[in-house]
Amino acid sequence: MPDLQSLLTPPRIFLIFGGISLGMGGVATCTGVTFARYGRVIYRAEEPRQFWEDVAACYLIGVCFIGYFLYKVYGISN
Repeated sequence: MPDLQSLLTPPRIFLIFGGISLGMGGVATCTGVTFARYGRVIYRAEEPRQFWEDVAACYLIGVCFIGYFLYKVYGISN
């Protein structure tokens, strides 16, 4: 089992953050509740536009982190 220090070094930390962000988006989509800045709770039924903007941001951030991880690991070489 790898030690914690090796897991938290770049580029693996980007994969971890991407997974957490995608997980947060998935949980928010299923439950209808998301947490915004400053501890504010947003419900899908009360503020649908703001809710979906936050969920889309979670997914987008997760995809960007995982994409950056893949770029750093496999890279584009000429």
